[in-house]
Amino acid sequence: MAATRTGILGGRFDPIHVGHLDTAEIAHQRLSLETVLVVPSRTAPHRATPAQASDADRLAMVTLATAQHAYLEPCDLELTAEGPSYTAITLSRLHELGHPPTTLFFVLGTDTFEEITTWYDYPRVLNAAHFVVVARPGYPVMPVVERLPDLQARMQVVSEHGACVVPPTPTVFLLEAVTTDISSTRIRAEASRGKSLTGYVPTPVASYIERHRLYVRTPVGVPLA
Repeated sequence: MAATRTGILGGRFDPIHVGHLDTAEIAHQRLSLETVLVVPSRTAPHRATPAQASDADRLAMVTLATAQHAYLEPCDLELTAEGPSYTAITLSRLHELGHPPTTLFFVLGTDTFEEITTWYDYPRVLNAAHFVVVARPGYPVMPVVERLPDLQARMQVVSEHGACVVPPTPTVFLLEAVTTDISSTRIRAEASRGKSLTGYVPTPVASYIERHRLYVRTPVGVPLA
């Protein structure tokens, strides 16, 4: 029996939005991933400011966003760990839980992958899993090849059509694709002004944000209702 292919989609998810879900769906389809774990970070080492929503709220939104997709699974692995949320440590914990490196597929956008050389435990982290780099609006995948010449030998372009052969060693897969042009920063700004989040986040997530008044700017001295 073939080993289960498990994707990992990490991020602050403050809040999770349809762009994140687009990325997970593309990786799931093109690399035949049985499961994609959606992992909110506890403390992102590359972010100067903490998340605006609490850990509990971010995990709750991830749970709501993934509920209608059988292959998506919320995961609190980083939220329950001490210290910064380093990908290398998270992948190591998954190894300890029985996932060999070549069955793990770490999914991320091109804009994030371009910073890979600054990551904790680089370049060894690239041997801890396959890396699945999905194009983001304004960040196509092919320039990544030019910007990271030292990694070209381990890169493989995955076309939209045809089966992808997964090598027996950790590989960097490049997936050109169209994903929704939205960001958590923009969503928080829209929510702070009381604007509709339709089309930006799944409906249950929009309802949760409104019900819990997340991202609403409350004037000093004015209590929440």
